[in-house]
Amino acid sequence: MDYKELLILAEKAKENAYVPYSKFHVGAALLTDEGKIFTGCNVECASYGGTNCAERTAIFKAVSEGYKNFKAIAIASDLNDYTYPCGICRQVIIEFGLDIDIIVGDSNKEYKVYKASEMMPYSFTKEDLDS
Repeated sequence: MDYKELLILAEKAKENAYVPYSKFHVGAALLTDEGKIFTGCNVECASYGGTNCAERTAIFKAVSEGYKNFKAIAIASDLNDYTYPCGICRQVIIEFGLDIDIIVGDSNKEYKVYKASEMMPYSFTKEDLDS
């Protein structure tokens, strides 16, 4: 799957966002090493701490179905500019690999690709717990 197609799936996923408070729709599309795709959207909650981001929704769906090896995740939002994953999402992405491609898109259908390790240098990983 090419990354432009993955970004289109993220755009479509944002349509399902439940965002009564921020009105900020975000969608994500996660590509596994096996070629399976999981999408997710952000889901807000009146007690803001219960809110979940699109990236984590997609990852949690994949893990709950037995997939843990990821190639890429695309992120789309309502912004005209690129939308990057928040810190918590970056930490969750890193949990599954430093080499995962993170694709961020803008409203002009342009996109940029970063390695997870570029987005979160000096990250805390499971290797730190092995010390």
